[in-house]
Amino acid sequence: MAESTTTDTWPPARQAWFAAFMLAAANTFAFVDRQALALLVQPIKEDLQVSDTAMSLLYGLSFTMFYVLVGIPVARLADRANRRNIVAAAIFIWSLATALCGLARSFGMLFVARIGVGAGEGGLSPAAYSILSDYFPKHRLPAAMGVYQMGIYVGGAAALLLGGLLATVVPPSSIVNVPLIGETKGWHIAFLVLGLPGLLLSALMLLVPEPPRRGEGVHAPSPPFPVLFAHIARHWQAYVGISLGFALMILVGNATGAWIPAFLERKFGLTTAQIGGLYGTITAVCGVSGTLIGGFAASALRRRGIARGNLYAALFGFISLIPVTILFPQMPTAALSLALIGAMNFLAGFNFGGGLAALQEITPNRMRASVSAGYMLIVNLIGAAGGPFAIALVTDYWYGDPQALPAAITLVCAIASPLSVAALLLGMRGYGRAIAASADAVLPA
Repeated sequence: MAESTTTDTWPPARQAWFAAFMLAAANTFAFVDRQALALLVQPIKEDLQVSDTAMSLLYGLSFTMFYVLVGIPVARLADRANRRNIVAAAIFIWSLATALCGLARSFGMLFVARIGVGAGEGGLSPAAYSILSDYFPKHRLPAAMGVYQMGIYVGGAAALLLGGLLATVVPPSSIVNVPLIGETKGWHIAFLVLGLPGLLLSALMLLVPEPPRRGEGVHAPSPPFPVLFAHIARHWQAYVGISLGFALMILVGNATGAWIPAFLERKFGLTTAQIGGLYGTITAVCGVSGTLIGGFAASALRRRGIARGNLYAALFGFISLIPVTILFPQMPTAALSLALIGAMNFLAGFNFGGGLAALQEITPNRMRASVSAGYMLIVNLIGAAGGPFAIALVTDYWYGDPQALPAAITLVCAIASPLSVAALLLGMRGYGRAIAASADAVLPA
């Protein structure tokens, strides 16, 4: 198939990496908003008098409901409209919704505000993946995706560190009189402080130029759903295997990420401030290094002509996660447990760059945001909503004891981690054939 592009050369490297780091900053702010809730599970639960299961719904289902509903239509728009503007609008919406979490005075109000966070974040990743695919050739795309996914760990760490610092100044359960708002709990202030800076980032995102579209189908209009589904059906093993494998890995990541602060408090008696400092530092160092090293490793494999190099890098991380995720809740000391949590963050981050680049590589240009939205749909329904909920259900209804949280984490990880490897192997089986059929989905340099 002949390649088509709107330009003979790729954007300058400086411009491309500026876009990658700006999008990484957006992803960082998105995960600040998500992880803040995990750090504050215990004080919110005590203040609102709700169960672990209710908190899991607040963390997963409320966020995922509108993330899923908004993701597909916004992705369809991103396949035909200015993607940079979509990202800027998304940042504004979720940042405002996060700040509104700081005004919630009941479980219902907080649930609605979290829906707003999900609605905003639903517009980010599909548009961001498509933008990066038009800024970077295929052998550099995994590294760029790794930089973008670095935001997960920078954001998670920032939420933990800033949240822990705020907890030392204003304890989450304390009451503070805030001008114009009135009496406010400490955990409300955390949401206000973490949400408002994103409004500035939404304006700064306008500095990122919208890149020319390139690759297969660049001059064609965004295809109707039957054409999109037919393309996916032709390469179903690659799309289903990669998406399901990452969804199960993210199920483990979200399940543990949502409950690690509560786990450290319940098992080892750490305070919110201690958890924020220790877990936040580990997330920053290990997660960021994992995403960068994994992304550049996948890029190196592709540059050497290894067709399935993107997924070979991910497979290494998937397999290594199995013992780490099962064992960390069973460690006898906080130090040993935190060491394995660090390894888990490194290995999870290691997988993202290659896996996300693989999906973009086999997808025509005007389908990329839509395919990315489908991927995010699966990831969020299974991973973001299912992970925290699964652990809460096991804790509340299988063991019937909040102190059994370590056993619940181990049981969920022992099932989901091996299944993620099996799904990724299915994806690898179809990926090679999909590359051959869509060799011009992303142009070579």
